[in-house]
Amino acid sequence: MAEQTKYRVALGCDEAAYDMKQALVEHVRSLGHEVEDFGTYDAEPVLYPDIAFKVAQSINEGKVDRGILCCGTGIGVAISANKVPGIRAAQAHDTYSAERARKSNDAQIITMGGRVIGTELAKTIVTSFLTSEFQGGGSQAKVDRIKAYEQEHSTGGSGA
Repeated sequence: MAEQTKYRVALGCDEAAYDMKQALVEHVRSLGHEVEDFGTYDAEPVLYPDIAFKVAQSINEGKVDRGILCCGTGIGVAISANKVPGIRAAQAHDTYSAERARKSNDAQIITMGGRVIGTELAKTIVTSFLTSEFQGGGSQAKVDRIKAYEQEHSTGGSGA
């Protein structure tokens, strides 16, 4: 059996998923990966888009390899991260979706909701995400088309 790739993993959350993120930081470390914690660092309200942007940008800058974002539902951080050009963030509340996010969609970030799933399931989802690799094949043309569309239509506009 081949040794599993070790990643630099960025984690971030808002106050709704603070406890989940704290548990995931330890879980990711226990899997042998390096962790970069982008906060939040307590249960006080924060603007989750700012944290999602930082995690996504750290991937674009090559500072980390993968990202895990959590908020109340996982939706807001997914929308926010996907606003960063070149980022593919996928919401995953089950292991199959987390696996396919990597294998079929080459997602660099998964998002989860701290008010939707429990911490133990989140750990299992994270493990699935971090042990899956993009397979290319029939999905390569689809991912390439997403990248091309983004380049063709990236104008720095309002996104409204």
